[in-house]
Amino acid sequence: MTGGGPDGYGHGDHGHDGHRTDGYGHGDHGHDGYRTDGYGHGGHGHDGYRTDGYGHGGHGHDDHLHHGAGHGGHGYGNPAHPGPQDGGQGYGSGYGDDYQHEGPARPGAAHPQPYSYPHAYEQSDPFAAPEPYPPHDTPYAPYTPRPVTGGQAPQDVPVAPAPVAPAPAAPTPSTPTGAPRTRHALRRDPRAHWAMLCLILLVAATALVFAGYGRHEIAATGAPREHCSTAPETRGEGPVVQVDRNGIVRSAAPPDGTVALTYDGGPSPEWTPRLLDVLAARHAKATFFLTGSEAAAHPDLVRRIVADGHELGSHTYTDVDLAQVSDTRADLELSFTQNALGASTGLGTRLLRLPHTTALTAFCEDQWEAGRRLGQAGYVLVAADGKSVLQLTGSPQAVDETEKLLAHPGSTRHTSVGQALGLTGTTYHVSTLAEWKGAAFVQAQNGSRAFADAMTWLLVVAGVITAVRLVLLLAVARVHVRRTRSKRRRGAPRLPPVTEPVSILVPAYNEEAGIEATVRSLLASTYEAIQVVVIDDGSTDRTFEIAESIHDPRVMVVRQPNAGKAAALNTGLAWAHHDIIVMIDGDTVFEPDAVRRLVQPLADPRVGAVSGNTKVGNRQGVLGRWQHLEYVIGFNLDRRMYDVLECMPTVPGAIGAFRRDALAGVGGVSEDTLAEDTDLTMALCRAGWRVVYEESAIAWTEAPATVRQLWKQRYRWCYGTLQAMWKHRRAVVEGGQSGKLGRRGLLYLLLFQTVLPLLAPLVDVFAVYGLLFQDPGQALGVWLGFTAVQVGTAVYALRLDRERFEPIWTLPLQIVVYRQLMYLVVVQSVVTALLGSRLRWHRMQRTGTATETLDRTAAVGRSTAG
Repeated sequence: MTGGGPDGYGHGDHGHDGHRTDGYGHGDHGHDGYRTDGYGHGGHGHDGYRTDGYGHGGHGHDDHLHHGAGHGGHGYGNPAHPGPQDGGQGYGSGYGDDYQHEGPARPGAAHPQPYSYPHAYEQSDPFAAPEPYPPHDTPYAPYTPRPVTGGQAPQDVPVAPAPVAPAPAAPTPSTPTGAPRTRHALRRDPRAHWAMLCLILLVAATALVFAGYGRHEIAATGAPREHCSTAPETRGEGPVVQVDRNGIVRSAAPPDGTVALTYDGGPSPEWTPRLLDVLAARHAKATFFLTGSEAAAHPDLVRRIVADGHELGSHTYTDVDLAQVSDTRADLELSFTQNALGASTGLGTRLLRLPHTTALTAFCEDQWEAGRRLGQAGYVLVAADGKSVLQLTGSPQAVDETEKLLAHPGSTRHTSVGQALGLTGTTYHVSTLAEWKGAAFVQAQNGSRAFADAMTWLLVVAGVITAVRLVLLLAVARVHVRRTRSKRRRGAPRLPPVTEPVSILVPAYNEEAGIEATVRSLLASTYEAIQVVVIDDGSTDRTFEIAESIHDPRVMVVRQPNAGKAAALNTGLAWAHHDIIVMIDGDTVFEPDAVRRLVQPLADPRVGAVSGNTKVGNRQGVLGRWQHLEYVIGFNLDRRMYDVLECMPTVPGAIGAFRRDALAGVGGVSEDTLAEDTDLTMALCRAGWRVVYEESAIAWTEAPATVRQLWKQRYRWCYGTLQAMWKHRRAVVEGGQSGKLGRRGLLYLLLFQTVLPLLAPLVDVFAVYGLLFQDPGQALGVWLGFTAVQVGTAVYALRLDRERFEPIWTLPLQIVVYRQLMYLVVVQSVVTALLGSRLRWHRMQRTGTATETLDRTAAVGRSTAG
């Protein structure tokens, strides 16, 4: 039979002449597969000219220029069929027999590497192109895999990629002696930054607690009691009380004609300057019982009080009712106040007014007990009687009352408590050490307040930015949907369909659990013009054996020492035959029409790469559902936006299509970062290519099944993305497609995938603080509102992807648990990058559960067909 033109397969006793494209001969004799993939699968496979003429019988004849593999006496020799024209033992790279059955036969030269199946190869150097076949005696040049560096080279010119000098690695069971070790396995992951992160969060929590304590948000006491039993002890007649160490109480009152002016609270920028002006105008003095937290916040006002000749007293640090707190808390309140006064003026005070008290005779029993204990510690208790000691609460009203009082003073002298009683030592100079201690205390309080205020604003700004982002995502997603539907409407202008053959690269490392399902899903594709290149990257399991056991002429298996995914992809590019390249992961399962749909956008000559739609296959557990929602809500909604804004930063490694010349123009897949897919996509954008999203091209991937595996995967993703962003940072100032990537894509990544996640732990600490110590109803309302918006977004995203709504019930828990994990991944990645460490490759342990998706898809297809 003769299979002429594209895909000429011969399926009889003699399969002759598959000209130019995929001429397969499947009979006793498979002859003459010209130019592309002429496979002979019978007794004799003859004449596969130019590309992949495989003879799978006794003799493989005349495979000129490209891969003439024959399992027999001629061509690629097989010791099972010895003969005078044998190509050597194993992988014999010999061109046997004559060109077009003319001329003398020439023996083949043995290849240095073993060879087991016609579609399985071993390559010793993963960083170099496969070795060319021996020279032939015809004018045609021997086949060399097509180059992927330095731009597009002619197909038949034997140019190999520039070799990369690998670093030596110690021999291991999985890495042959002399094999290069992966370039990223340079240092152990840093661990000290976890202690630093915990320390930062602890400091942040402490600052919030300290600020909240000073603002009466934490440990605030209740309102004073209206009725209480008074103390039975005699407290004397005067409003000023001293208690010696033996517990003896002595009281005093200013003499007639002298009134002590006292003010509780403050200092306050609102009323203290006005009050000082009134007192200065009337040459009056007063005692200011200051609150320590306010004194620390306004040290300039404290210094002015002292400079004007007034007296300082303590009103505790937070205006707390000392009768309702422990002795330890009471001592802490007074110590904090002394620190604040010492830092501001270098002075301490022995005067104390118990908050929420007035006349001494009105003291409750517990208030008196607290006051007496502090009196024995050296404090002078100052109450009020309304005559000789006036008590005014600091406020604008107190300023007006003072002004009226001093307007007609008569013969009354208005002065401070110490001057009125002739007391000395009511204030005293503190030591230098105490002054420094107070200064540190004041700095800590002011810093904690500034931090709390900043966190309040940050929470507001983050909420607004997040809301704007959600609105943008939904609006742009709607635009994307309209564009997609307009292209599918009848009468809409359409580009011609893409029918060119496609090379699919499947890099695999220890993927025995899913590699067979991956390859078979590709072979079941409705797009039949494919070449599947499986690159086994030094697997230590049965990946290679399973892949090479798939007997299909469209499958080629190449084996190399372990060198990483990027090196494996470059090896695959060297063996790829076609100008459209699809790259997938070794655990990805394609839907039957995924390849066809994925490559259609390449009909537009401006498009250099296409991102497919990745879905989570193993979504049975809570962790799987969380990742499923993340893929649908986060990744896919983002890709719709990137598509519309023309700033796609990542074509996922699980499913992506590329032009060969676009890849050649950027030098192939770079090994500079751990996120080779992001790095490659950004390089294509900077080279002027458009990168688009094809939502209908669906591939199923296996998501991490444990938190540890998830952490490792996202850690590598995030770290690699940071590397790629830094590598392509100049795109921000460039023009064209590069500028769109820089000023749209990179800034979006910087804000929403770096800055906000870095701040998220602090925001969460503040949210917990608000829930515990501020208005819990308000905090809960904000959280419920945010969750409701997220749920609405999830419903819309799931509807766009035609997914069921069932996983939504896990979304609130995802916000609480899963999102925090992702934030910590970003924190660790940024710290790792700042420390200058280089991250090792992290590989996920596969279970093959994504294969269930292929089975379910097939079952649905059968039921639909039935």
